[in-house]
Amino acid sequence: MSIIKTKLRKVGSSLGVLIPKAIILEQGLKVGEEVELSLLKKRKIELINEVFGIAKGAPSFKREKERDRI
Repeated sequence: MSIIKTKLRKVGSSLGVLIPKAIILEQGLKVGEEVELSLLKKRKIELINEVFGIAKGAPSFKREKERDRI
């Protein structure tokens, strides 16, 4: 199984996906052959957290008292 990242393209009134030639050769795909696709769409907030981190810029954690240590 190959995982690729690609953009949807407009084909008439539908959307299409282009499969890179390297994947076509690797998988031995032929014109007219049926394939199965799994789709994963990332939400923008997930992308923001991957790039910037959830707590970026937050002050570092400090214990208030010695007894807080475990």
